[in-house]
Amino acid sequence: MLFAISCTDKPDSLDLRLENRPAHIEFLKANGGAIQVAGPYTGEDGEGMTGSLLIVEAADLAAAQVLAAGDPYAQAGLFEHVDIRPWKWVIGNPDV
Repeated sequence: MLFAISCTDKPDSLDLRLENRPAHIEFLKANGGAIQVAGPYTGEDGEGMTGSLLIVEAADLAAAQVLAAGDPYAQAGLFEHVDIRPWKWVIGNPDV
C-alpha cells in the first residue's frame, strides 16, 4: 500500500535541515525499496527547502509511521507537522 508522507519544517530551521541532509539522503538510499518518490518542498520562487514529501510503500499505516520516524530529519526535530495518509497512484503509474 502506498502512503504520502508530507512534512512541514519548523520556522527558521534551514540550518537544522542542512546539518542533517547527508544523513537524510543516506536514509533515503538505504530505504530505496520502500521509498518510491522523495523531495523537498520549496519556497514559491523554487528556492530553499521548507519541508519534505515522500511516497512510500508500506504494509500499513503503522509501518509507514515507523519509516517516517526513522528519518534523520524527524529524529533531529526538524518537522513542525507530519501528515501520513494512504495514497493511490493513478496518473503516471506504469502499472495502470
